[in-house]
Amino acid sequence: MRIEVICTGDEVLTGKIVNTNFSFITQKLEDFGLSVRWETTVGDDREDLLLAFQLAGARADAVIVNGGLGPTIDDLSQEIAARAAGVELALSEEWLSRMEAYFARRSRVMPPNNKKQAMLPAGAEVLDNPIGTACGFAVDIGKARFFFTPGVPRELRRMLEGEVVPRLLAKAGVQTAVYLKRFHSYGIGESHADSLLAGVEALAPPGSVKLGFRAHYPQLETKLTVRGTDMDDIRAKLAPVEAEVRKRFGNFILAEDDRTLEGVDLEALASRDATLAIVETFTSGLIASRIGHLPGAEKIVRRGIVARDLGDVCETVGLGRAHALEGITRETAEAVAQAAQRNTGATHALAVLIDLDEGADRIEFAGTICLAIATGHEVASRRSRIVGGRDWVRLGAVEMGLDCLRRFLQGLPVTERIDFEKAEAPETVRASPR
Repeated sequence: MRIEVICTGDEVLTGKIVNTNFSFITQKLEDFGLSVRWETTVGDDREDLLLAFQLAGARADAVIVNGGLGPTIDDLSQEIAARAAGVELALSEEWLSRMEAYFARRSRVMPPNNKKQAMLPAGAEVLDNPIGTACGFAVDIGKARFFFTPGVPRELRRMLEGEVVPRLLAKAGVQTAVYLKRFHSYGIGESHADSLLAGVEALAPPGSVKLGFRAHYPQLETKLTVRGTDMDDIRAKLAPVEAEVRKRFGNFILAEDDRTLEGVDLEALASRDATLAIVETFTSGLIASRIGHLPGAEKIVRRGIVARDLGDVCETVGLGRAHALEGITRETAEAVAQAAQRNTGATHALAVLIDLDEGADRIEFAGTICLAIATGHEVASRRSRIVGGRDWVRLGAVEMGLDCLRRFLQGLPVTERIDFEKAEAPETVRASPR
């Protein structure tokens, strides 16, 4: 099936906003074995939009249009869709009622211009949007079925997964069930992962399991798209491949499917009735922010300490500024973590200290990361050097800190070498009693 994606809006066309919606759409369709043949970006101009719809309707089987469903004067998708389909706009009383209820639940009166969002091409199929006022819809233009979706990313994603993809699969004649299994890892690069998993697809019947990757540093997502007659058939085909992925990736798998690294950490702490103190330098509180907003974190995160100066860190945790004269070392990180655990009363403390290179940001720019995790009776630490620029170091340090906390809580080694660090002399494992 030939699919086209049309993204609308002057702000998208001129680059004032980054079009992440297109990448999400194409990746999501790829997960289900659907490929996009064309992508068109068009501004908020009636004639340009009409031409784009007509061209897509002549060459594609299905078209996803993103954006232009809002209440303002430059939101033109409903109007131009009706023109391209050769029908009039008609008020959807059902959607109007939904919008009025949406505003009433928020103790607000719906502005008059929102009524425009309930004006749809006559005969259009409504696509539900349970988290917004932009009504999606589907209509035939030329030989293609058009699916109109909102530009707000979270609304698009909900509608694409719940409304559009099932209709595309049905239109494509896919009679089998499709399931996506995801593994999230840290420390394995994409090419390394590809070589590690060579041949795993052959463990399932030909064509039933497709392996794919999505790299988003510092993590890597490994995807298994599985087709079968039903979920029992899918589980049988997936089982040997899934087991082999876990075997070959080993300790580097940090979470699966919709779970996150920070969520895994929080669950492990909660299962122990544990609490956590966090000490960060250079990461600007990103470690605490990854955990702190999660449900239940208010019972677990005892304190977050953020400072760029090592002397300030040492003074804050009760070591005294003189302790900073030793510089950022594994021993310093251990002492900071132990002091933070002791002085905050948390059962666990994570300290991530970073010694940055001097000079301008560049690809060779690096940082030495010394981190430690302390409890009342144990401390574990590691030293690593990450190269690739300031952001690369910062993001890598955040991920390494959270992943080492996961490993510590799961009884795994915190010093296992990763692909993103610069090779240095072999590191001696340190996990000592206090």
